[in-house]
Amino acid sequence: MARSIAPHAFQLHYFPAAYTKAAMGLPRARRPSMQIMNPDIKVRRQFASDNYAGICPEAWEALAAANRSHARSYGDDPWTEQASDRIRDLFETQCEVFFVFNGTAANSLALASLCHSYHSILCHDIAHVETDECGAPEFFSNGTKVLLVPGPDGKLELAALERMVRRRSDIHYPKPKVVSITQATELGTVYSVDELRAIGDRARALGLRVHMDGARFTNAVAELGVAPKTISWQAGIDVLCLGGTKNGMPLGEAVVFFNPEMAAEFDYRCKQAGQLASKMRFLAAPWIGMLENGAWLRHAGHANRMAARLHEKIRALPGLQVLFPRQANSVFVQLPPAAIESMHARGWLFYTFIGQGGCRFMCSWDTTEQDVDDFAADLAQSLAPGALPSGDRLTG
Repeated sequence: MARSIAPHAFQLHYFPAAYTKAAMGLPRARRPSMQIMNPDIKVRRQFASDNYAGICPEAWEALAAANRSHARSYGDDPWTEQASDRIRDLFETQCEVFFVFNGTAANSLALASLCHSYHSILCHDIAHVETDECGAPEFFSNGTKVLLVPGPDGKLELAALERMVRRRSDIHYPKPKVVSITQATELGTVYSVDELRAIGDRARALGLRVHMDGARFTNAVAELGVAPKTISWQAGIDVLCLGGTKNGMPLGEAVVFFNPEMAAEFDYRCKQAGQLASKMRFLAAPWIGMLENGAWLRHAGHANRMAARLHEKIRALPGLQVLFPRQANSVFVQLPPAAIESMHARGWLFYTFIGQGGCRFMCSWDTTEQDVDDFAADLAQSLAPGALPSGDRLTG
């Protein structure tokens, strides 16, 4: 019996609907391929996600170096030790470092280590741990409740956070224990140093531990121009899930405990969750390539600059509305449906998940100025007078 799969909430459009329907009607052997295996076919760099980008040269070279011979398994190798030490140097403090395959595992296992099943985790109502991890934080913590806190531009509102903690204190309510912050946020905004310190101070006063989802932490560092320690442990963060995949690595995130006591037996959590890689050096080595000559910050800064360039080129286009401040490597806009279809027909891919017509344009470590200019030019044509039905024009 065929299993029905609901469309993904982000509604990524890979091909025009007519093309997809026609292709899916063919026998599997005759369906058009994605054509990415043919080196003679040029594949366009897209604006859907920084996960689309390939592996940056520094990470690739480090992987190749780790592949030259045998090494001990399960993290007992020089590559894992060196990568851990480089992360400690980066944050200028002693910390416990663990490497896992992806961000969902990093976040959910880190959060599980900070609380018990009768506790609750407080996060923004559009945080990745709430909307895009399939209940993993609750699953790995044996049922810890996730409580949602509002706030403008994807950031936690301090007063709302305190209200959620203080609303009840009886034994029938899941006791608040952890606050989770996303830096940069799901809407491409960045918490300032003062904002993070304020949350850290308030969390301490309320008896909360602090977790940071740092899938795009490096983009935040590049935007703020501060040392990584300034927006992590010095701001009161207990554990950071440091992203590498979105910044040019093939896979892998680092779970960094600035409070070593909270890392007790975390290695067992990783093993139980299938996150203890037998050939751990291939998760760790790319970090060495990224950190030894500053590629981590250079690539993130480049992605941010490309997003700034895109924002500047499209923000004044008629029929387009910028939804949130551009502070990292993405631009969020509202577009008429006809313009979205026009861009899809021109071969551009991007997510449309902020309400009807809300679009996210994401830049990557390898996005070029020409990519940005081509995309902006096509968008201008898609929004040009006469290109849209009158009912599709945005006003105000």
